[in-house]
Amino acid sequence: MTAPKDKKSVGRLKSRPQFLAVRAGEKRRGSLFLLEVLDRKAPDSEARVGFTVTKKHGNAVERNRMRRRLKEAVRLNAAFAMQPGHDYVVVARRDVLNAPFQQLAAQLADRIKAKPRNARSSATDSRKE
Repeated sequence: MTAPKDKKSVGRLKSRPQFLAVRAGEKRRGSLFLLEVLDRKAPDSEARVGFTVTKKHGNAVERNRMRRRLKEAVRLNAAFAMQPGHDYVVVARRDVLNAPFQQLAAQLADRIKAKPRNARSSATDSRKE
């Protein structure tokens, strides 16, 4: 079995420092998950994605099911929208477990495609200078 040529490849975030670096980036909130996005300023490298499901969302079986659903949604519907050179972390909420898969996939694709909100310029960050 070979992968279709038109599909983008998506890398994985594997180490804690990679996940922590993404926390400094943009946050896109949704009802089913929080999407954190970081531009690595490396447009020639592939997009990378990581998944986080905390222990407060259930036992290991439920957390793994949530993670599997999110991975499949990214694989089928959202990988095409991920921009090269960006890192994405999907932080699951409890509702991921019971949400219809089509709704989950659609919301994930929408959050990935969303344009960044108007960020404050660095000149206006501090009023005292």
